[in-house]
Amino acid sequence: MPKKIKVLIVDDSAIVRKIFSKELSEDSHIEIVGTAPDPYVARDKIVKLEPDVVTLDIEMPRMDGITFLKKLMQHHPIPVVVVSSLTSEGGKLALEAIESGAVEVLSKPGSAYTVGDMSVELIDKIKAAANVKVSKIRPKPSPKNVNQLSMKQTTDKVIAIGGSTGGTKAVNRILLKMPPTAPGTVIVQHMPEHFTKSFAERLDEECQIDVKEAQDGDSITPGKVLIAPGNYHTLLRRSGARYYVKVKSGPLVGRHRPSINVLFKSVAKYAGKNSIGVVLTGMGRDGAAGLKKMKEAGAQTIAQDKKSSIVYGMPKKAKENGAAQKIVPLSDMGRAILDLAKK
Repeated sequence: MPKKIKVLIVDDSAIVRKIFSKELSEDSHIEIVGTAPDPYVARDKIVKLEPDVVTLDIEMPRMDGITFLKKLMQHHPIPVVVVSSLTSEGGKLALEAIESGAVEVLSKPGSAYTVGDMSVELIDKIKAAANVKVSKIRPKPSPKNVNQLSMKQTTDKVIAIGGSTGGTKAVNRILLKMPPTAPGTVIVQHMPEHFTKSFAERLDEECQIDVKEAQDGDSITPGKVLIAPGNYHTLLRRSGARYYVKVKSGPLVGRHRPSINVLFKSVAKYAGKNSIGVVLTGMGRDGAAGLKKMKEAGAQTIAQDKKSSIVYGMPKKAKENGAAQKIVPLSDMGRAILDLAKK
């Protein structure tokens, strides 16, 4: 019988701790080894109980979750899934949590009594986190002056990128190297609502290209990157020679909204051979079917390699179903994308 994933729940709400303990324990692969109301209690229990994964709230007494996360990654690195109430301001804190070493960030429902509704998603994230090598996600300072990749002329191609667990850092590394003449880009990164806006704003500050959270009707033009908003599907559309995005609500697709497959299939339909599809690190299979549709429509397709992936789930599926024409390490991804765009 496979070894159970030992989980420690850290949250200042007794109700949340009780509900999470009950819901997560119903999965046969998870064992709740303990709970903690604040980081100081959590610190002692981590040493004593040696959990495989920690779920962590951000706003807590005695020490905030971000400060605790940074100390944890420095002295006792362990996979952490942040579960917190994400308002617009909370989105910035969530982004800081990722940069500080958290594997994933999930949005807690407004009422403590409804947190059980997110148990299926949280179970999936815990299972993915348990397989992450924490050394890969230890926070490292982002270089402000990264050597950009030159691109002498603009193109009318569309770049479509999809990522999940570990994808925020992967996207950051790719976009830091993109010149202002890079093709218009649309990105679906699995994130909660509000988080995507903060993510886009941070990228816009750091990159030479323009980055924003996508709004319905936004044009896709060279030098611009659109990030699909959390909780909304983003699709490509075309009017004459103009590419633009449609942002809409709708049912979850493969447990996701936004869905990478939804974006990729629309890119296959409206951009075809004028597009480049990229699947980055992430759990599950989202993006593999859509990337295959893009390939069949004549697009150039890439998947991140296993070694540089935080979680080798989505890229693996894209490789196994024959959707990915190239398997590329993250360090070479920016160059690979631009080389294909020039062809």
